[in-house]
Amino acid sequence: MATNYDYDDAPASYNDQATGLGYDPNFVPDSVKSFVMHLYRHIREKNVYEIHQMYETSFLTLSDRLFKDTPWPSVDAVAHHVDNDHVFCLLYREMWFRHLYARLSPTLNQRIDSWDNYCSLFEVVLHGVVNMQLPNQWLWDMVDEFVYQFQSFCQYRAKMKNKTEQEIALLRQFDQAWNVYGVLNFLQALVEKSMIIQILEQEKEGLEQFTATDGYDYSGGSNVLKVLGYFSMIGLLRVHCLLGDYNTGLKCLQPIDISQQGVYTSVIGSHITTIYHYGFANLMLRRYVDAIREFNKILLYIYKTKQYHQKSPQYEQILKKNEQMYALLAICLSLCPQVKLIEETVNSQLREKYGEKMIRMQRYDDEAFAIYDELFSYACPKFITPSAPSFEEPLVNYNQDAYRLQLKLFLYEVKQQQLLAGVRTFLRVFSTISLGKLADYMEVDEPTLRTILMTYKHKTHAVDSERKIISNADVDFYIDDDMIHVVESKTVKRYGDYFLRQIVKLEGVINDMDRIQLD
Repeated sequence: MATNYDYDDAPASYNDQATGLGYDPNFVPDSVKSFVMHLYRHIREKNVYEIHQMYETSFLTLSDRLFKDTPWPSVDAVAHHVDNDHVFCLLYREMWFRHLYARLSPTLNQRIDSWDNYCSLFEVVLHGVVNMQLPNQWLWDMVDEFVYQFQSFCQYRAKMKNKTEQEIALLRQFDQAWNVYGVLNFLQALVEKSMIIQILEQEKEGLEQFTATDGYDYSGGSNVLKVLGYFSMIGLLRVHCLLGDYNTGLKCLQPIDISQQGVYTSVIGSHITTIYHYGFANLMLRRYVDAIREFNKILLYIYKTKQYHQKSPQYEQILKKNEQMYALLAICLSLCPQVKLIEETVNSQLREKYGEKMIRMQRYDDEAFAIYDELFSYACPKFITPSAPSFEEPLVNYNQDAYRLQLKLFLYEVKQQQLLAGVRTFLRVFSTISLGKLADYMEVDEPTLRTILMTYKHKTHAVDSERKIISNADVDFYIDDDMIHVVESKTVKRYGDYFLRQIVKLEGVINDMDRIQLD
């Protein structure tokens, strides 16, 4: 059983002090003393269950009650309650900064301090002796927050127009803070030092038990380096997507088999982040079938399980990513109409949200491009420009440059698909047709038609992660003696999904009936 700590024992004067007299970093309410002392004890005892309860529940409860719009007490104020333990103080500061980013707007100094704290924390994990077991949720949040703060810093630094002289001087002085190479090096170092790639390889041969134990070490060792290394592969995928380097991002994720359950599915945030970035990268590389398959699986999973996460601090983020992935799925299916790849439940949700827009996206006129633009802008990651700014006058904002470039490349691809809509329509109608007849129907000459057909072949094929050519075509063809022979893929009927939806509806009706009070 989880211990129930009483967090209502903060002195009454605290709230007056926080709101009326301003924030005092050295004031530590009794409930915070109790929290850090218990957390410290549980970490020393490797009591993962209690650590998880305190991290997931107690920390948020205290934040809501005492620190809604102020930071937590400073690390110096709590250090003597935890024997001035260096590693615990680094972990406390990691949580301190995460709370600050979530509730307030960090200053430039605080952004730099947070970078220094991550450097110190990761250095200890990489080069020190770490004998802790921490919950996967916390270890995932560390990697997730590290990448988020890097992204946030790049966006902040790119808005140069209204920077003060003091901010510019600090940016010049601390030019290594949140440097893209530093971020990538830390993530890569965690992957390599943890030997996680070799561990996952050995697991396939039955020599390791990483996934079966969710990454935890039940022989008295530590899970910290191994699991941080594992989640760092997902962090690398995310960073490379933010930089627009999709091939490298997918290469970093390759050791994780996303067709199977794994440690990445043990934390809902990690699961969604992995598939969102995997799907987006494949969309940008024209591997639409891979993107559709994975979006379908994760959207179905969220549909079935989201009610269990309603009280989770990640709930809003789950709903937001859910909506973004439906928008990306709408784009994929408009460019590669393979509806047979998605479950009926996901399809009906998609039609409800984007049915009308998807019909208009098939037209390839200005209105269609505007919809592609709108959906991409809503659903894409917040791209970054990682290079240092120019400090020459006049100072300009460049925070939108990377996004505009990716949007331009995406819309250029959509424009190239315009020719294919007409070809696809005719190929669906005929099983065989001569080149001359199809050229007449499309009102072009034969050489132009051959070029269009070659373009269709090119655009409906992509190179996968193993450098093999794969087809995305819902309608394919081959040419033999000036005759076009059409090959259409067959749709597989799924009955199980229909029954599943009816069961969900029936359960809803039963729940409604249970709530009715009979006289």
